[in-house]
Amino acid sequence: MKPWTRLLLAVPCALPLVACTTTNATDDASLSAGKQSASLSAKEQLGKLLFEDVNLSEPKGDACSSCHDPKRAFAGDNHSKVDGVAAGAVKNVTGTRNTPTAMYAMFSPVFHFEDDPNDGPTPTGGQFWDGRADSLAQQAQGPFLNPREMNNPNAGAVIAKVRAAKYASQFTTVYGPSALDDDQHAFDDLADAIAAYEQTSAFRPFNSDFDAYLRGDKPLSAKAARGFALFQDPDKGNCIACHAGDPNSKEPADWLFTDHTYDNLGVPRNTAITDNADPNHFDLGLCQAPGIAQKLPDGVDLESLCGAFKVPTLRNVAVTGPYFHNGRFDDLHDVVKFYVTRDTNPELWYPGGTKFDDLPDADKGNVNQQEVPYDRAPGQQPHLNDDEIDDVVAFLEALTDR
Repeated sequence: MKPWTRLLLAVPCALPLVACTTTNATDDASLSAGKQSASLSAKEQLGKLLFEDVNLSEPKGDACSSCHDPKRAFAGDNHSKVDGVAAGAVKNVTGTRNTPTAMYAMFSPVFHFEDDPNDGPTPTGGQFWDGRADSLAQQAQGPFLNPREMNNPNAGAVIAKVRAAKYASQFTTVYGPSALDDDQHAFDDLADAIAAYEQTSAFRPFNSDFDAYLRGDKPLSAKAARGFALFQDPDKGNCIACHAGDPNSKEPADWLFTDHTYDNLGVPRNTAITDNADPNHFDLGLCQAPGIAQKLPDGVDLESLCGAFKVPTLRNVAVTGPYFHNGRFDDLHDVVKFYVTRDTNPELWYPGGTKFDDLPDADKGNVNQQEVPYDRAPGQQPHLNDDEIDDVVAFLEALTDR
């Protein structure tokens, strides 16, 4: 078992289920977007405009949607996918992490340590790969001021651009005639509007083939059904141990495919990331999150969290590549194969076969090596063969929203 992570957390529906307002035709994005926009409240419409405004970066050219591409489930594009991580507004400047999907993010609870009866205090929730933001609104503010992303020096610089925008009157209509007078208050309102947009049906449609299967509208394909069984089997894929759902529920919102906890998988180093040219540079995830040391409960050592990253939802995973926090993998089949052969055939993934090459030696003991499918040794058979991996991938493809 992971040192401090629960095996299964069935997540209740945190928001009312809203019917999807988009069309079934995946190639008619503009019509779909138009129908969705027409259903938005004034605040949500303002949030959409802010989310898509490429004038709010320094220099202009980047918007939230530049990385969170609606055509790729609000993820995946990484603003042209530079080295598996996101490019910023400044030329030749990139981030250090892969862009996660914004879909279904509103279901993540505030970061906290859950008291798990088996694993003890378990880090759970938050936004970003390291949980450093408690809410969608806090998350929305981060990229605007990050020099590797939208590169604004302060909140005032962002709000000055909003004052000059065509939708400035919409801002004051929603938040009051003096809403743009105080920079920080206006920046908080900006984030509130974006968070409102990120809670609309566009970000939680629940209309994949799997959702249709849950509702009894159509069966899964034979291949996807086999994959779903392997996904749940504790002696095979065991994916549900972290990418959780409630096997007793037919409610799509009870199948978020994440327990919102954190895991250390020993993902191979992405040598294409510019910062990784320095062999002493390591992105250690949760233990480096701002303020994490002050949140630790008794009995949890900060060092034990090094290398841990938030378990992402698998909804829309077939269209949200690259994968993992460092964008190391582009192919979903390779991702599943990595899970099951990381320990049986480490030479497939690590130079020279030396495992966990993206962690300092002191933190390699934090890697999850006890749970299925990681409980293997070189020379043993992986828990899944190639045909079974294909079946699991077919199931993951059934999680793509229309």
